Amino acid sequence: MQAILNEQEILRREKLTQIRQMGIEPYPAELYPVNAYTKDIKKNFVPGTPPDTNNIVQLAGRLMSFRIQGSASFAELQDSTGRIQIYVRRDDLCPSENKEYYNTFFKKLLDIGDFVGIKGYVFQTQVGEISIHVTEINLLAKSLKALPIVKTDENGVSYDEVTDPEFKYRRRYVDLVVNPKVKDVFLKRTKIFQSVRDYLNSFEYLEVETPILQAIPGGATARPFITHHNALDIPLYMRIANELYLKRLIVGGFEGVYEFAKDFRNEGMDRTHNPEFTVLELYVAYKDYIWMAEFTENLLQKIAMDLYKTTDVQVGEKTISFKAPFQRLTMYEAIEKYTGIDISQKNEEELREVCKNLKIDVPAHAGKGKLIDEIFGETCEHHLIQPTFITDYPVEMSPLTKKHRSKAGLTERFELIVNGKEICNAYSELNDPIDQRERFEEQMKLQARGDDEAMFIDQDFLRALEYGMPPTSGIGFGMDRITMLFTNQSSIQDVLFFPQMRPEKIIEMAKTEDYLTIGVREELIPILQKLNIMTIAELKKVNPNKLFGDMGGMRKKLKLDQVKLPTKEEIEGWINS
Repeated sequence: MQAILNEQEILRREKLTQIRQMGIEPYPAELYPVNAYTKDIKKNFVPGTPPDTNNIVQLAGRLMSFRIQGSASFAELQDSTGRIQIYVRRDDLCPSENKEYYNTFFKKLLDIGDFVGIKGYVFQTQVGEISIHVTEINLLAKSLKALPIVKTDENGVSYDEVTDPEFKYRRRYVDLVVNPKVKDVFLKRTKIFQSVRDYLNSFEYLEVETPILQAIPGGATARPFITHHNALDIPLYMRIANELYLKRLIVGGFEGVYEFAKDFRNEGMDRTHNPEFTVLELYVAYKDYIWMAEFTENLLQKIAMDLYKTTDVQVGEKTISFKAPFQRLTMYEAIEKYTGIDISQKNEEELREVCKNLKIDVPAHAGKGKLIDEIFGETCEHHLIQPTFITDYPVEMSPLTKKHRSKAGLTERFELIVNGKEICNAYSELNDPIDQRERFEEQMKLQARGDDEAMFIDQDFLRALEYGMPPTSGIGFGMDRITMLFTNQSSIQDVLFFPQMRPEKIIEMAKTEDYLTIGVREELIPILQKLNIMTIAELKKVNPNKLFGDMGGMRKKLKLDQVKLPTKEEIEGWINS
């Protein structure tokens, strides 16, 4: 398939050819030695210091702007740490009589977006800007597509930023180049993960890896992705959770294990859900959910302090405090608080009636646990802005959780809700193998009723429990949602480098025979393409009078005076064919 090139892309390819004709390799293979970065240069420069021409720095990065001024020019170089102004003088680049390297290569053949390596010395301009006086410049990679132009003022404030989600998410590599704030989000994401890892390692918990392809999708109620293993001739599932494998390791004798895991759920997509997402799961022997709640408070408080040196974090127009301790409500208390209805003694049919009265749509196969979950999600979650532990879930909602030590029909479980969204889920883990088998069997009954999110029975996990698992507390954190909170992003797509997208529509460039079929003479095709009319569909949308005039102007520009222009009637024939 032939790609459609716009005028800028065609021009850059022509420059690429000219660069090669000058004997310059536009994509050199050899290492380019870098000994300095823009951030360090600016940080270490002492104002008023005279230029030291013997202290040569060597940087590499993209050209982000040009100010060509005859025999001397300014440009801006962006490396991985920031931007710096560079000053390029013709006689420095070309000390001999031949000035072609500056006059042609630098001034005419380099473009914004090109990767270059520079040598030079640091100096301060008359207006006080720290800059590099360039003595040598080398092309490291020619950019064949133009970057969006984002303007930045002297205070670092950006204007005309790229905001189109289609562009940002599909071309994150461009988004990162032109929008500095985007890069900052992902730097903070890494710091968040490191903060969590440091905290867990301080307890000497072991970071592990567990299978992504699983024979049984266990550890959560969700619809899995299914694939097939050819050699074994068996179906395999992308994991929806890593819980059951981590608990096997607790059975095996580890006291604390954790994993940053990629999980996959074949469900809907919205501002807080992506089919591929990152979770942290942690399991610690001899602990319970009360201990885990305190552990969670301290962890989130640490993240806030590590990032911002304060426990107050700005999320939209709200200030959320991660200072421990957090508010606690049982699930039944929360529902009664926000609906006025006590559902603690209601059976499945009565809960279905509550949903009806509250105008909550629920599937016909939904059991008691699903109904309670829907009521809570629709009526309570959005009220919970400050960090709030929702505790003591009904047994029907928690097939892997230990029954409550003092409250019949409930389990020892909590979810932490912040800014209206769940960010973690924790249990006193069920370690009674007989009770666990019965819970799995209840899930299979829900499957039979049509619930495709109900759990499978994992016979090997049951066997592991029969060997004995100590009292254990476990938790799963949604790391993408935590990153959204701590970086003030409203969409999960903004904290994922490459979020899942619908397939991109590719427009195929018309072939020569396509033009000939509708009556366009072959010698006229280059003129149409130079006018960015790359498809027959585009041609049929143009105004024939305007196209007649444009083709005359382009013929002159391309110096194709020998080519006979079409009449207006011919052009109308193409459009109406």
